[in-house]
Amino acid sequence: MHPWPLFKPMSQGPALQTLPGFRDFYPEECAARNYIFAQWRETCRRYGFHEYEGPILESTDLYRKKSGDEIVDQLFAFEDKGERDVSMRPELTPTLARMIHARQRDFKKPMRWFSIGPFFRYERAQITKGRLREFYQFNCDIVGETAEGVDSEIISLAIDLMHGFGFDRDDFVVRISDRDAWLDFAKAQGISEEQTSAFLQCIDKMEREKEDVTAKQLQVLGTSLETVRQFIADGTANVPRLERLMNQLNAQGKDQCCVVDLGIVRGLAYYSGVVFEIFDKKHGLRAIAGGGRYDGLIRQLCGGKVDIPAAGFGMGDAVIGNLIDKGGEPKSRLTEYVDKAFSIDAYVVVASESKRPQAIAGVQLLRDAGLRVHYPYGAAKVGKQFKAAESHQAAAAIVFGDEFPSIGVKNLVTRSEITIDSTDTLVNTVLEIVNEPHPSPLLA
Repeated sequence: MHPWPLFKPMSQGPALQTLPGFRDFYPEECAARNYIFAQWRETCRRYGFHEYEGPILESTDLYRKKSGDEIVDQLFAFEDKGERDVSMRPELTPTLARMIHARQRDFKKPMRWFSIGPFFRYERAQITKGRLREFYQFNCDIVGETAEGVDSEIISLAIDLMHGFGFDRDDFVVRISDRDAWLDFAKAQGISEEQTSAFLQCIDKMEREKEDVTAKQLQVLGTSLETVRQFIADGTANVPRLERLMNQLNAQGKDQCCVVDLGIVRGLAYYSGVVFEIFDKKHGLRAIAGGGRYDGLIRQLCGGKVDIPAAGFGMGDAVIGNLIDKGGEPKSRLTEYVDKAFSIDAYVVVASESKRPQAIAGVQLLRDAGLRVHYPYGAAKVGKQFKAAESHQAAAAIVFGDEFPSIGVKNLVTRSEITIDSTDTLVNTVLEIVNEPHPSPLLA
């Protein structure tokens, strides 16, 4: 099976097309998506994080509190049958804040939580760039801890996610910055609090905006492009906290995947300290992941009733999927996973219809032992059944024929055959075949 590219447009008749920015997941694509989910979950398991989930539909006011009224234009927002103003969730952080506000006393701090689920944004769909209206996203947060070690822990987890997919330091870079350093810079430059948001937005767009446009914007705000560039070039000299963070990442063996880059700001206003984004080095895709500190957001969303520090990041399935599709070790791992998902352990061949009841009993016996087993639902030639076994990449074929209770067992990898006297030893015989080392990684 070779399901990629996972995000290719579907070829359908005009009346049957999926909506713009939405995807169908056929079995192969679903297996590929499950591979991404499995890597996310496995990395979080090793870090001791716990999975949670929230509703797909929330009150639109929850998003207004975080991002203002202008956010509504980017939402799938509507009035439900109870005349409530609701929206399909575009992100999970507001839901996380609401949940923590409701029950934060019930959990020991820090809370290490992650979630995987669908999200919806009403924006221009660009499938090849990983921008969709419906997408799946991994969210990972540490809540209730102020220590600087949280920053290195979050970044370390993000790096291990990339390693889990088969990427190494030649494939990606984590660009790390500090929003507080920019706030101090703005204050030193005489930029008013009212203008700070516009200033940060300007810095965030520097790489995508024309140089003369950025220069004019900065001049209006009271500083210059040259001054900003010098501040970025000075790096950790201006931000001792980032130097300490890099030392921690060095202790974890992760610093070679990272670079201090004050050009990273993160456009969202609620970030309050260390921020970071992950980029690929070879293909120029959008940011693969991004996040950072947001110590004041939970207080803001909860009306000041709960003040808990937090840090986290998100990674969507679309961009990481497109990057995996570029080839090399990451795509090989994905292909192996999908191929294995479509393979089976054994195929029961019904060589004599008079022995079908015994064959079905054998199927159930093997399935009860945890083996993946197929068999023909109706009468079929033996040769055709063996071809079906091969097409399913079965490790073993079990033949029920007129010789029953004797049963033929064929190892489809080594091509060796044996006969067993009864079903008493069937499970162990098949398990030996399935568990023995094979040259093919798909059957290992």
